[in-house]
Amino acid sequence: MSSVLDSTPPSFSTDDVARIAAELFAIEGTATNLGSERDQTFLVEGRTDAGVVKLSNLAEDPGTLDLEAEAILHISRVDPGLPISRPRVVSTAAGAAAYRTTVEGPDGTHFVRLFERLHGGDGGPALSDAAVRDYGAMHARLNLALRSFFHPGSGRELLWDLAHAAKLRPLTDRVEDRGRRRLVESVLDRYDANVAPRWSRLRAHVVHGDLNLDNVLFDDTGRISGIVDFGDVGHTAQVGDFAIGAASLMRGRPLDDVLRVGRIATDGYQSQVPLEVEELEVLGDLVATRLAAIVVISAWRVAQYPENAEYIQAWDEDSWQLLELVGDIGPERFAEELGAARPPVATDALIKRRSDALGAVLTELSYSDPVHLVRGERAWLIDVDGRRLLDAYNNVPVVGHSHPRVTEAVVRQTRALNTHARYLYEPLIELGERLLASMPPEAGLDSVMFVNSGSEANDIAWRIAAGVTGRDGAIITQFAYHGVTDAIADLSPEEWPSGFAPERVARIPVGGAGEAIAAAAAELTERGHALAATFIDAGLTSDGIHPLTRDSLAEIVQATRDAGGLFVADEVQVGYGRSGEHFWTFAHLGATPDFVTLGKPMGNGYPVAAVLTRREIIDGFAFAGRVFSTFGGNPVAAQAGLAVLDVIRDERIIPQVKRVGGLLRARIEELQGSHPEIVEIRGLGLLLGVQLDDPARAKAVVNAMRERGVLIGRTGPNEDVLKIRPPLVFDDEHVAVLVTALDESLVAT
Repeated sequence: MSSVLDSTPPSFSTDDVARIAAELFAIEGTATNLGSERDQTFLVEGRTDAGVVKLSNLAEDPGTLDLEAEAILHISRVDPGLPISRPRVVSTAAGAAAYRTTVEGPDGTHFVRLFERLHGGDGGPALSDAAVRDYGAMHARLNLALRSFFHPGSGRELLWDLAHAAKLRPLTDRVEDRGRRRLVESVLDRYDANVAPRWSRLRAHVVHGDLNLDNVLFDDTGRISGIVDFGDVGHTAQVGDFAIGAASLMRGRPLDDVLRVGRIATDGYQSQVPLEVEELEVLGDLVATRLAAIVVISAWRVAQYPENAEYIQAWDEDSWQLLELVGDIGPERFAEELGAARPPVATDALIKRRSDALGAVLTELSYSDPVHLVRGERAWLIDVDGRRLLDAYNNVPVVGHSHPRVTEAVVRQTRALNTHARYLYEPLIELGERLLASMPPEAGLDSVMFVNSGSEANDIAWRIAAGVTGRDGAIITQFAYHGVTDAIADLSPEEWPSGFAPERVARIPVGGAGEAIAAAAAELTERGHALAATFIDAGLTSDGIHPLTRDSLAEIVQATRDAGGLFVADEVQVGYGRSGEHFWTFAHLGATPDFVTLGKPMGNGYPVAAVLTRREIIDGFAFAGRVFSTFGGNPVAAQAGLAVLDVIRDERIIPQVKRVGGLLRARIEELQGSHPEIVEIRGLGLLLGVQLDDPARAKAVVNAMRERGVLIGRTGPNEDVLKIRPPLVFDDEHVAVLVTALDESLVAT
């Protein structure tokens, strides 16, 4: 593997090279030795022409030289803007062989090649942040150009390739200082433990192999003007190739600045080629391994060729300084600073930090044993210990946690553009059009306003309703929740402190319909707060899950209008197909609202919300044309919203909700026969309330189910109703897990 490193480098003089350049390449001029590790490289400058002459050592394989030429030519075709030093034709042979010839030396026959001369200067620790970022981006462009390249010789083995780091171990005894030798061995130990098991999963293709500062030229602004020396080209992991460039940029910097510089280089690389999670996990270790390779190979090579020590050891001191930094802060932190995930904080410590930093106003954590989560997938959540928990509570990830269609839509748009709605961009408009198209035609809803949350959506609906009616009274259900803004908190009795009862708000009881609305409206008028709007969540989710019927909702809407108010269908908790009958619960029940408010499910976890209404209503609002939300409907949010709509359509979510919701209810109804503590089962689709005979029992059951790996909640004025409201990707297997846990938990409590 190391034949080119074992073989003695050529020993041509500058006069020899000047003669060779004149005889073989017709360049009459002087030669300047540019230095090289295992070959010889000279700049030959004449009056009319110039080039770089490269003489290979005797162990060089002609197939490898052809690999270099073909790789460079491929890059030139794929990305002509990359400033690479191209080979020049030097023989009459066909194909890649045309770019090499031979010359006789004192020790044998050497291959010789000629490359175009590029202009530029050296770069190093003085490179600006912008230049470092550009370096990373240029490195990524080079890899992009090479990823479609294949050559049978690209499987060559070279000791500098980090894929072969384990083969450095026999050479570590060449490091004379014991402390430094132990430092190198610890880096290789870390490689064996953290990198080697992942190596076969890393993206790999042909790469430059040695894009360090010695192989790059810079213009006066610090931008790369030349990329030279493809002598280490080969097939390996692309993140290993990038680690070589990153290590070069970090060397020679003040120790308190090297990690920052490494991150900026990574930012530049990722602007063109985003690194995968596993690549970021090993990047820091690969940088450290590159540094270890530099000092180990240097120690070995200097012992063989002491006459070339100055060139061989040029990087040693800077590399040792960085390796000592790795030793001082630890390889784990070094890797984390360059992108690896930090290990999770202990749950108890995190609870304390949450309390200290976020204050007493923040709601309490769910469950007596708080859930400490690190990731999610579809209907499952994974906690800090790797345990899978079935999420039967969360309606935010409506199409499942971390759905790839949604996450990729967010990432792609984030890379392209994110701005506010005063600029023109298509995703926002398309999302608005598709939401309007999903509404029943008879509702006449023709305008959309985008905001960031259901609370903001309800706040906008309230402002418009109050503005166009000239009134300030609101009707809600007894224990409703509609949001947290100053105005909407008054419409959310679920969150009211004891004794709080705003005069402008009247409530109707569960089961109340037309007569209850009329009575509440009359009460508001008597208080001097005539009705502006009625807000209804048709599932009465916070009231204990008492879904309205078609008749009761129709009465509520009509009585609201008879009283001079507008009707707001709050679909934040019950929308997006949760009923299993229609995309919207109000539409399933045949209502025609004046406003529809949307929130949580729209972006599957990405903040986006909306208000839909009729243009005729907006035209009567004094602030029409002035309502604006900086982030509402931004391009990323809009793409998340579009992706959610696509998934619901493509995965046929709504029919599945109907079937699985029916199955879930039937299975829980079967439990009722053996569990008299179940008082009633209510719901629609995948919104289910199981009322128990005692609030304390309900709390105990929720915690017992959490212990069994199933997450549900409680709702209702007495918190005696088990709230089951899972992501809509719930399936038969999830039903079985939930029902078993519920059965066992009821027995246990």
